[in-house]
Amino acid sequence: METLTVALGERSYPIHIGAGLLERAELIASRLPQNKVAIVTNTTVAPLYLARLRRALDAQGVDAVPITLPDGEAYKNWDTLNQIFDALLDNRCERGTTLVALGGGVIGDLTGFAAAVYQRGAPFLQVPTTLLAQVDSSVGGKTAINHPLGKNMIGAFYQPLAVIADTDTLATLPARELSAGLAEVIKYGLIRDPAFFNWLESNIQRLVRREPEALAYAIERSCSTKAEIVALDEREEGLRALLNFGHTFGHAIEAGLGFGAWLHGEAVAAGMVLAARLSQKLGLIGADEVSRTCRLLSAAGLPIDAPELGVERYLELMGHDKKVRGGRNRFILLRQIGEAFVSEDVGRAALADVLGGPPVHA
Repeated sequence: METLTVALGERSYPIHIGAGLLERAELIASRLPQNKVAIVTNTTVAPLYLARLRRALDAQGVDAVPITLPDGEAYKNWDTLNQIFDALLDNRCERGTTLVALGGGVIGDLTGFAAAVYQRGAPFLQVPTTLLAQVDSSVGGKTAINHPLGKNMIGAFYQPLAVIADTDTLATLPARELSAGLAEVIKYGLIRDPAFFNWLESNIQRLVRREPEALAYAIERSCSTKAEIVALDEREEGLRALLNFGHTFGHAIEAGLGFGAWLHGEAVAAGMVLAARLSQKLGLIGADEVSRTCRLLSAAGLPIDAPELGVERYLELMGHDKKVRGGRNRFILLRQIGEAFVSEDVGRAALADVLGGPPVHA
């Protein structure tokens, strides 16, 4: 087991990464304010891991209330959030009852937001079971639900007590979900870690084949980068915005197609290609950097061509992006592979050219 720390003073917490951690319920029990938890999961994950986690917690003397939600991005909304509140109230869960998110990014976001507002704040803990959640959404305290006009528009910054990433859960992950997680892994190399990007180019097939050592290394390297950035900029006032590379375009794709049509990581992959092409259009990087980005994403099984929503529709959807300041979009661009920055100096003509351009080829 590897353990990293998200350094936020008295709200610091560990990220445990390793195989067989679902059985190590002492990692959860040792963080609890009381011996009662509510495990929030979904209809896909529950049959695989809920009973195992409950048995492990029971052995630690922890009572667990199961809350099973429908699966999918389409359910990341107020109605599903209220299902969590109904179950918590029906089971007389107190302010000290810890909510445990057992699942992917949707479950993590829903559970974290529910915890942030239930009785004005209940503790919660992340047990991510997808690659995307293990390397990205479970770390950093971003919680939210979607609105029809935009992704993650209603939420809160609310940090977990701990993140427990059992790499064994990736064995049951569908290939499409694994690829979606690899998009976020690749993002870390693109924005901040050129040596890691080089490693990914040489080892991407090992990750696609789910070789345990390669996956463990990629997860640890990704979480280390994110933990460092979150510690420096918890509420995304500057540096943390770099983690949204490709997301302005990607969130527009998700909203434009209807939440759930494309997985988050798929939309981010196509969004990162658009961001790389925009960086090239502005004279920041060359064609080789764009080609390397496309080849790596394609090798990971990800889409590199964005759907044709129309330039005006893209611009409308991106107008709801959370990084908008004073009515101006802010874009994460590349100066080179491994170095990203935030820019407001992007003209409509350059955007329209990139959004309306021909398909790319890896």
